[in-house]
Amino acid sequence: MKSAAELAAAAERAFEYVRGQDGLLEAEVFTAANGALLTRLNYTSHIPCNGVEEPKSTESCGLGIRAVFASPDGPRIGFGSEPSDLGPAGAERALERARHAAVADPDFVSLPDPSREPRALADYHDPRLMEVDDASLVDMGFQVVGGALRTFLASSRLATLAEDDAALRRLGLIVGGDVTILQERIAIVSTRLPRVQTDESTLMTAFVTSMVEAHAAKGSGASTGTRLDHFSDEAGVEAAQNAIRAIGGERVPSGEYTVIFGRQPVADLLNNLVVPACTANAFYSSRTPFLGKLGRPVAAPQLHVYDHGAMPGLMGSKGITCEGLPTGRTDLIRSGVLVGCLSSWYATQRLLRDPALGEKLGATGRVAQAALAPRNGFRFGAGGGRQFDVPPGIAASNVVVEGAEPVALDELVRAVKHGLYVGRIWYTYPINGLRAGDFTCTVVADSYIIRDGRLASPLRANAIRINDNIGRILDNIVGITKDVKGTIVWAADEVVYAPEIAVRGVRVDAIAGFMEELE
Repeated sequence: MKSAAELAAAAERAFEYVRGQDGLLEAEVFTAANGALLTRLNYTSHIPCNGVEEPKSTESCGLGIRAVFASPDGPRIGFGSEPSDLGPAGAERALERARHAAVADPDFVSLPDPSREPRALADYHDPRLMEVDDASLVDMGFQVVGGALRTFLASSRLATLAEDDAALRRLGLIVGGDVTILQERIAIVSTRLPRVQTDESTLMTAFVTSMVEAHAAKGSGASTGTRLDHFSDEAGVEAAQNAIRAIGGERVPSGEYTVIFGRQPVADLLNNLVVPACTANAFYSSRTPFLGKLGRPVAAPQLHVYDHGAMPGLMGSKGITCEGLPTGRTDLIRSGVLVGCLSSWYATQRLLRDPALGEKLGATGRVAQAALAPRNGFRFGAGGGRQFDVPPGIAASNVVVEGAEPVALDELVRAVKHGLYVGRIWYTYPINGLRAGDFTCTVVADSYIIRDGRLASPLRANAIRINDNIGRILDNIVGITKDVKGTIVWAADEVVYAPEIAVRGVRVDAIAGFMEELE
């Protein structure tokens, strides 16, 4: 994998070549190298298996050039990229592609100007995660699987279901998932940011789904981190514990319930509904349920949501954006009031100059400018890596959710008294368009029926679907827990530091069961 110094040198050489070309008004060179290490977990007690599959890895590097060309009709803006070749020939081909793709863009103002905010993070990643070898990666996979198996074998509940080891194997104990390490390096230089900047970041995750297949019981577990010495068997232990607790799952009828959303559902709702609705692009295109509501309530007063890309120790933190600007904190919802948006330089300039700014955002002038600070211009690639072959878009980094008066989970369960605890959802997506706020999702694991202020019985997996509106969910929040945990959902770019959140009046629809229909 290319070092940060090599990427910086390549960016400087390419920039020297590009800025000497005739007809060029502005230019930006972005170089990146990304690595992804992954090992699959695949243990089955009743089918021959390896437990951990062979490690896999991907690695990429290249450069991208954004260029502004003079033309008789005004400036034309283009982007081009070149994989693998960071030398002069690669820069020449990337620039030629940018020239060929250049178009007039009346919304373009300029490439990013320097920020008034200083860079907060440097040398913040764990260098050992940049050097993990295959053997270490496999050991990490077995560490997680081992944690799950030890938890299964120590379970008194499973012991009552199996008289001997052979019977235990026939229960169909399954441990599946992965351990993943991401490695990211970038360098950037431009006409307006002429000093080359570099950034290095790493993170690691473990995702596990465990089952006691003979009893249709499923549980999940996850862990996230930024340091190799913090890695443990936590995800495997959690998944096995949740699978054991899910034995004997019950159904509930359709209706409205007070629901405590666990951390994964909170992250999923944020990732698929709230964060996309809080971007400058969503306001510009009028496809947000918060249209025109800057400075107005959009949630219960106790809810706070902010994005912080420069918080030391958090998984999604970066030193600079992929536009070369410092990361930092952007408040989105404060005490239930919409106060800010995620934005890139281009999106900020475009929206601030929109004649309908006041109607779309709900504010103009300095208030709008403060709400649209460009701290989130990233070139992420569907859940991993900072890509050289795309121009910057808008993405969150660390989304932190907090409550004004947080409580312990036990206290929140007692306050709910009768309802549901939903621990894992999937297929969460807006219906009728994002602006309507309507959404659907299916409850798939780690969920319980709350009776008399306690988690009384497991809820059967895939037995209910939630069909509701994100505006109603935010308005009807009645409690938030104290403890937050870094949570990533499938293909997400951001990390959500999520608590558990109780919401009253959530619409739940029962899903017909295949076996029940046969009976």
